[in-house]
Amino acid sequence: MNGLRSWIARRLLVGALQTAAVVLLVFALTEALPGDAAVAFAGDQPDPQRIAAVREAMGLDRPAHERLADWVWGLLHGDFGTSLTSGRPVAGFLADGFAPTLVLTAVTVLLLVPAGVGLGVLAARHEGRFTDRLISSATLGVYAVPEFALGVLLVSVFALRLDWFPPTAVGYGPGLLGHPAVLVLPVLVLLARPVCSLARLVRAGMIEALAAPYTAHAERYGIPGARIRYGHALPNALAPATQQLARTIDWLLCGVIVVEALYVIPGLGTVLMNAVADRDIPVVQGLAVVFGLATVVVNLGADLVTHRLAPRSGVAA
Repeated sequence: MNGLRSWIARRLLVGALQTAAVVLLVFALTEALPGDAAVAFAGDQPDPQRIAAVREAMGLDRPAHERLADWVWGLLHGDFGTSLTSGRPVAGFLADGFAPTLVLTAVTVLLLVPAGVGLGVLAARHEGRFTDRLISSATLGVYAVPEFALGVLLVSVFALRLDWFPPTAVGYGPGLLGHPAVLVLPVLVLLARPVCSLARLVRAGMIEALAAPYTAHAERYGIPGARIRYGHALPNALAPATQQLARTIDWLLCGVIVVEALYVIPGLGTVLMNAVADRDIPVVQGLAVVFGLATVVVNLGADLVTHRLAPRSGVAA
């Protein structure tokens, strides 16, 4: 138990350092962009004097290290800062964008786990036969299609030609759960590649686990095949798949920019794009902190689940 606690403490420390590094990197890259929030705020043909006045009013004329130090000090007190362009608290932007992204993430994960695990187990049970070849070929083909291309294809066929689903979320308000038809096409795009990768990982893990010596030993003791497959082989097969699932959840929570832009969903990805376009540094930094913390928490949870499912993997060693 002490070893596990020390491992968790080390992971949390590394995660905190990684989050700080991400924030510093984003701040540095944003500073390196041409122009700033004052240029964007001053209009299409800004006067140099007006830009200087706006920069002074926004505090952008101060040295970068002073602005960074003030922002970090506020962050330690729970203050994400204030938007340079609108004057709103950054926490408000995060709250507005978090709900749509969370809805997309939750629905996608709820469908991803049974679909990916089910296809992987089905392919492993029919290894080398038609079902296995069909699932493997289909998952490989779908995985090769980029999200943007698949999204455009689905919109063209199911929204514009067949008129089964709305092409975008425009006009449906912030409550996406109240309009499930709006979610169908974005969720299909988000599911496509993760289902393929998860199914292939589960298939490979199941085949390896079923060929392991402990499986043959269990068969010699007369343990039923279903119990061997689902009670012994499947947990070991899910260990590497859990890591892939954690990366997928992290990818979803951090805002799938392409999907949100294509379907005009006002999630965290849209907030990030708008903040970068406006050179709104505090909003970009706030998002970086949220993304960094989400990555740390999700991957730590995945490691704990992996250790619980397959202690022999030595994840928590």
